[in-house]
Amino acid sequence: MSSSPISSLIAFNKPFRVLSQFSAEGDKDTLAQFIEAPDFYPAGRLDFDSEGLLLLTNHGALQHIIASPDFKLPKTYWVQVEGDITDEALEQLRHGVDLKDGLTKPAHAERMSTPKVWQRVPPVRHRESIPTSWLSLQIREGKNRQVRRMTAAVGFPTLRLIRYAIGPYTLEQVPLGQWQYITPTETLSNEVTKFEQNRQHQQKKRPTPSPDRRRADKKNRPNTRGNALSDDKGMAGRKARTQPTRRTHRK
Repeated sequence: MSSSPISSLIAFNKPFRVLSQFSAEGDKDTLAQFIEAPDFYPAGRLDFDSEGLLLLTNHGALQHIIASPDFKLPKTYWVQVEGDITDEALEQLRHGVDLKDGLTKPAHAERMSTPKVWQRVPPVRHRESIPTSWLSLQIREGKNRQVRRMTAAVGFPTLRLIRYAIGPYTLEQVPLGQWQYITPTETLSNEVTKFEQNRQHQQKKRPTPSPDRRRADKKNRPNTRGNALSDDKGMAGRKARTQPTRRTHRK
């Protein structure tokens, strides 16, 4: 963990086969094995079989803005695909790919050399007779398993997927399985301020029932005394933990 001052944003380099959640699910690894920051939750998702940058926050408006495609934070992925990707396939990715749930928005797609990144555990399995190649793909939407479906649709199945960046934040200086506090940019902070001001404005516009209406509602309300459910429960959240020890090695 970084020794930077505590902020409302965390950058985490998620390893392969780790769930983007703190709650347990079978015997799968979760964020609880790596992150010691109570009340922080993921802003968006990163698939179990994908690696790389995941942002977490303890601020509701910030979480909404980072996760929502409406705010158009671009997400950049480094993608290893089966086969030597062609210029034609890259053009298809740039102009949009027709998937079952609709046409994807135009993306920024470029061929790239093999990045200097950590070895995946377990390693990528590929056929010796078929080459592999890497591309950088930047998208501004969040369809389910979108990148994998896009590369498969143009004839180049994804073998390995690393999210390198979300907006201005990157994996630089964040080792695999490590996390650190980061500072929201001025642009992101301004978006949060505008979002909260707009939400307050919308709440003020909601009509408030008049006193006469309240009395009428109360008078006409059926008597349910004695029939109230006794087992109502509040929404369960993740319990705060007292600094669990982070796993230092992967099996």
